[in-house]
Amino acid sequence: MALKAIIFDVDGTLAETEEAHRMAFNEEFATWGLPWQWDRDLYKELLAITGGRERIRHYAENYDAPKAREVLGDQLEKITELHKAKSQRYMRMIAEGNVPLRPGVARLIEEAKTAGLKVGVATTTSTPNVEVLIQATLGKPASEVFDAMACGEEVSAKKPAPDLYTLALEKLGVPHDEAVAVEDSRNGLMSALRAGVPVIITPSSYTADEDLTDALSVISHLGEPDQPYEHIAGFGFASGMITPALLDRWIEGWGGRPLMKEPPRLHS
Repeated sequence: MALKAIIFDVDGTLAETEEAHRMAFNEEFATWGLPWQWDRDLYKELLAITGGRERIRHYAENYDAPKAREVLGDQLEKITELHKAKSQRYMRMIAEGNVPLRPGVARLIEEAKTAGLKVGVATTTSTPNVEVLIQATLGKPASEVFDAMACGEEVSAKKPAPDLYTLALEKLGVPHDEAVAVEDSRNGLMSALRAGVPVIITPSSYTADEDLTDALSVISHLGEPDQPYEHIAGFGFASGMITPALLDRWIEGWGGRPLMKEPPRLHS
């Protein structure tokens, strides 16, 4: 068994994008006449609901149903339209280049490709969101960076369901025990584990206090030669930078564990 692919989550993992998402939600709510302001504490709570449309629907139905019906309709049929407008606003913000990739991301992608590994994405965000982030940060199309992308609009069951990782593995043509995932959250961790993929966690500002104990390794970021990561838990205590060779050794330690059908401690 040898490592064949690295699969990245996007929001919070490739870059700290969640704050830009939160701002875009709030600005679009105001445009639509919705008196909703998601502060950081509330947004952190809402991130347990994966997918932007799903997050709006959850909030509308559980926090302010009367106003949601007044503005969005009894069946909330305008949620897709609202989310599309929010996404366009978010993409304009990202295109300005104010959200950099996290430490070690660009380096590891380049090293993986040089080593002959496949590089993929498994994310609940939409394909256009991935494309604008990669263009803004790496100056090239996402299709030139990633061998395959599995994005939110392609599956009905989002994280923590395994569907996105199952799709990414299928597109990459790689078995689950020859891939490793890079994630930032409990939901992402459970999604990958349910697909049988071991996970490296680099917590984001919104996920640092989540239960990440089932990860292969938990570290502050992927590390740079002059910026070693901080080891938090699991493998990686004696290292300071994630490399393809290191990941290859780690998945040997993982041992091709069977798929998790009922992983513990999911978000409620």
